[in-house]
Amino acid sequence: MKMDVQADMDHQTISISPGPRLRAAFVVAIIADALQIVVYPLFIEGAMSPADDVLDFIVGAVLAYLLGWHWEFLPSFLTKLVPGVDLVPLWTLAVANVYRKSKRIATTIEAHRQD
Repeated sequence: MKMDVQADMDHQTISISPGPRLRAAFVVAIIADALQIVVYPLFIEGAMSPADDVLDFIVGAVLAYLLGWHWEFLPSFLTKLVPGVDLVPLWTLAVANVYRKSKRIATTIEAHRQD
């Protein structure tokens, strides 16, 4: 029984290794956040800015492609709709949080395997 649960747990968990996909996700997130900070006047309108909406949609799609869907991406996307919040690097923080959670899950799985 314990072996079945462990096998089931292994198939449901997706671990993100610090490889090229994670590095690419960080680069995309950092570039998007830098664009929204440096080109601030273009994105100042928040939800009313088409350029901001297009950038956030593209970044969310690319990050989901690179790392898979994670709930951390949704708050980053939604809070970018508020004017002025573009000054916070939420995409970069979301990718860092996805990686942190992935490491914690991988550590938990390894602990269960050793038991």
